[in-house]
Amino acid sequence: MKPVKVGLLGLGTVGTGVVRIVQGNQEDLSSQVGSPITIEKIAVRSIDKARNIDIDPACLTTDPWEVIRDPDIDVIVEVMGGIDSTREYILEALERGKHVVTANKDLMALHGSAILAKAQEKQCDVFYEASVAGGIPIIRTLIEGFSSDRIVKIMGIVNGTTNYILSKMSQEGASYADVLKEAQELGYAESDPTSDVEGLDAARKMAILGTLGFRTNVELSDVTVQGISSITKEDINYAKNLGYEMKLLGIATSQNDHITISVQPTMIRKNHPLASVNGVFNAVYVHGESVGETMFYGAGAGELPTATSVVADLIAVIKNLKLGVNGLKAIVPYKTKKLQSDDQVMYKNFILLHVDDKAGVLAQITQVFAEYNVSLASVVQQPNATNPDAEIVIITHRASKASFDRVLQHFENLDVIQRIKSIYRVEDI
Repeated sequence: MKPVKVGLLGLGTVGTGVVRIVQGNQEDLSSQVGSPITIEKIAVRSIDKARNIDIDPACLTTDPWEVIRDPDIDVIVEVMGGIDSTREYILEALERGKHVVTANKDLMALHGSAILAKAQEKQCDVFYEASVAGGIPIIRTLIEGFSSDRIVKIMGIVNGTTNYILSKMSQEGASYADVLKEAQELGYAESDPTSDVEGLDAARKMAILGTLGFRTNVELSDVTVQGISSITKEDINYAKNLGYEMKLLGIATSQNDHITISVQPTMIRKNHPLASVNGVFNAVYVHGESVGETMFYGAGAGELPTATSVVADLIAVIKNLKLGVNGLKAIVPYKTKKLQSDDQVMYKNFILLHVDDKAGVLAQITQVFAEYNVSLASVVQQPNATNPDAEIVIITHRASKASFDRVLQHFENLDVIQRIKSIYRVEDI
């Protein structure tokens, strides 16, 4: 029986996992697709590097083009990362009629539309399940599981590094700097953690989920991004005392076909399922008009969880190949993108103010909220032994971003307010 031949770009953590699964599960995989699967060539940085997996050195090359241009290879699996050169490799592979499986969230967030359009033109498959939330099959779920429904909200913990940091801060009362250092020592965070802690990694994933969920071309620049580096132990304690957990959430909503997507630290009610997702785990909550609330939870990274998603995509490509239906499942955005204005974006807010400790201050502050039509859900004023000023904690009802921004602008010029200490979105669902 003729084997399906695969070319692999990259043999790092995920690439090694792909080889391990294909080699170790060959009988099961072959029974699913009706033929053997062989990894013919692998592009690596160094052929001589020591590896913890059995690989025939004759399969290795340092030239990705050698893999792309091999006429015998049917499917390209890309797990090398990178953007510009990798984009060229994938477009060339599609031009040559090869199907593509990728785990590259950066590439798909920035150039996914062009890649999918080329795939449709050449009637090739491009699958990228592993680009978001590792081993959680969220992309296939959005494409197939929600094909008969209309998604109105996607809310997710899609970065394990930041979730680990916030979980440790909440559970152990540790500082951001201390937990970040620990995460780096454990290998959960890079030596330069900027992409994770400033929300950029999560933003790329939310751009992909927004594109698929709302069937429109969401670009990275459409995502409002705020990271976790300014969160303090004090903020975490306030959240806990008020019945919330602090999480870095990607939030995408659609109302009347107008969308908004953000990544920001969010106080989420402790009884919400996302609040109990701790450590490096990921979870994605999806709300459909018909099905209601659903949630998908699992390992967001790691060799085998991510490689499992890659190989599942590979199996899907080969099944399509056997049926002669490649290229028919590509989801090319078809809706005109309409972004919500700041007057349309609505949510609750937490705000911590340091103010003068004297009579009449609270009345002045509540008057500003009333002036801009922002109603208040709760107001707490309490002493802080470490702060000579008074502290006022306010949670608003749902208000437009435009109105709340006007409140903040007014506060900047209000003499009785010494400092706007913290501002966070609040989710009570």
